[in-house]
Amino acid sequence: MTDRTELLEAALDSWPDGIALVDGEGLVVLWNQAAEAITGYAAMEVLAHPAPEALKPLLRAGARPDGLESGGTAVGGALVQLHHRLGHEVQSMARTLPLRDGLGGRIGRITVFHPTEGLDALPHGESGEDAELPASQAEMEERLQAEFEDLLHGGPPFGVLWIMVDQAHELRKTHGAQACAAMLEKVEHALTSGLRPTEQLGRWGQDEFLVLSHERSPEMLAAHAQKLAGLARTADFRWWGDRLSITVSMGAAQAEKESSLTELLEGAGEAMLASLDAGGNKITSAPGEHTWSPS
Repeated sequence: MTDRTELLEAALDSWPDGIALVDGEGLVVLWNQAAEAITGYAAMEVLAHPAPEALKPLLRAGARPDGLESGGTAVGGALVQLHHRLGHEVQSMARTLPLRDGLGGRIGRITVFHPTEGLDALPHGESGEDAELPASQAEMEERLQAEFEDLLHGGPPFGVLWIMVDQAHELRKTHGAQACAAMLEKVEHALTSGLRPTEQLGRWGQDEFLVLSHERSPEMLAAHAQKLAGLARTADFRWWGDRLSITVSMGAAQAEKESSLTELLEGAGEAMLASLDAGGNKITSAPGEHTWSPS
């Protein structure tokens, strides 16, 4: 009869993601076949030894000093430029979680990681030649990658809202970049006020935003878009004493396991453009078949 430990080790060894178990003394006690293939380090090089210096950033990636040490759950993970045994770099997404005994004492940690396509391939909004994109865009990219991987492994459904501020381009031409930046800040604050705790808002180009939402269906995502569009309209933006009206065009798309993250974003972006083509101040659900005005 096969021992349960052998069954567990066989299951972890056949898992497509790299898996590393590190005990309380910092020694690697499990290094599956995927970990070998991704890093180039054979199990015999790392088992029962402290992790090689080249692997230490990987084995702590995504760990949250607050959540992990107190028993929380890591969410999102982190992008790591992994140095392969042969010297080249492999961009990977990695998450680290603590392992605890029945009394809550920490006995080690587990890191799960996999190579990921370059995030530069993801479709973004347009940016001016001299525009410096805010850090929130990079954070959003990492979160999107992690959420999509979670979805593929049975995680919660999610969708995205691609948001363009209708007046941004004209305001930049007539009043300059400073006025446009001030308006976008007002819109960002208004949108943030309508987000749920698990949602995230990030800049997605020069005049655009992206919202990652855990609404469970396209219909619920569209209803949430209605609410956020209304909040954007209430943003009180004044420039040199003049109050300027603000509206947004939105594209909503729900993630599906059968599609890729790039396809999800392309769908949301095309739906947003459909809202613009319809005159702005509209919401369109991917694949662009239903467009309506916010209530």
